[in-house]
Amino acid sequence: PVCSMGNSTSRLYSALAKTLSSSAVSQHQDCLEQQDSAQLDPIDPKDLLEECQIVLQKRPPRFQRDFVDLKKNAASNHRPIRVMQWNILAQALGEGKDNFVQCPMEALKWEERKCLILEEILAYKPDILCLQEVDHYFDTFEPLLSRLGYQCTFFPKPWSPCLDVEQNNGPDGCALFFLKDRFELVNSANIRLTAMKLKTNQVAIAQTLKCNETGRLFCIAVTHLKARTGWERFRSAQGCDLLQNLKSITQGAKIPLIICGDFNAEPTEEVYREFSNSSLNLNSAYKLLSPDGQSEPPYTTWKIRPSGECRHTLDYIWYSQHALNVNSALGLLTEEQIGPNRLPSFNYPSDHLSLVCDFSFNQDPDRLL
Repeated sequence: PVCSMGNSTSRLYSALAKTLSSSAVSQHQDCLEQQDSAQLDPIDPKDLLEECQIVLQKRPPRFQRDFVDLKKNAASNHRPIRVMQWNILAQALGEGKDNFVQCPMEALKWEERKCLILEEILAYKPDILCLQEVDHYFDTFEPLLSRLGYQCTFFPKPWSPCLDVEQNNGPDGCALFFLKDRFELVNSANIRLTAMKLKTNQVAIAQTLKCNETGRLFCIAVTHLKARTGWERFRSAQGCDLLQNLKSITQGAKIPLIICGDFNAEPTEEVYREFSNSSLNLNSAYKLLSPDGQSEPPYTTWKIRPSGECRHTLDYIWYSQHALNVNSALGLLTEEQIGPNRLPSFNYPSDHLSLVCDFSFNQDPDRLL
């Protein structure tokens, strides 16, 4: 169907179109020196969603995923805080290094894949968005999300593997976005993780926010730990370093905490146990979807590489269980929805599933510590 576009939408379309062409690394400085995106006109999310859908006309529709209600009759006197965790797959890695043997290259075209990522974000409307493998921050995510009302922070890896790929768009890293009308930034820390006292290539962002509605403080952190088999002890050391940093930032759990990340670690790994047993009193939100509330989902990433099929649980949303309730969590895609060629695909832009949870504050957090 032909979609007619009024003036406001065509202006928006041109804003979206400007982000379609990949910028070279040398142009990054220009992005930093350009007019602050926050000074540009705000974007109506409905208009941006419509523009994405026009670009995606020839692709199959988005998968239906439903939220599972997890409230235990706990009445909350404030709007829940929706947090989204997602490794979106760096464009340079998807096209150049990851070897998704069942995924056609056409499905990875940035012009369309970008719109699939934006469509997913716009569909779930997170108050806080935590992303990993972001290599189009300056030309896509920061310009668009700042105009949707988010405050944006990016911390690239010191030696990103994206830089080894020809015609890359700069380094990938972690990015954190929060809605400025819901939260006020109190403190922000960019953390380069260490292991065995050495600085590593993995990073985290931790921000203390004040909820405007309740006046309550909480800390939100995003990270992406070292990948690959054989690096379990290294990930464990990185996890210990992150926990130490967060203990300091949250004054030993006085400030409630939410940690989003691709940990590159199954629940059987030491780093998972460190987070489970930490003095910060953390629980993994997606365990609550299991019948007994004790088991992680069967997978958060599912792909086929030359070495074979990889189906793992690597992505988590950890939270202070004494101070926060999980009201609901977004169900995962079924095997049937994912399909035999696995991820990414024409339907879904990343090899990792997005995780989304709604949180509320406990009324008396100290009693449960």
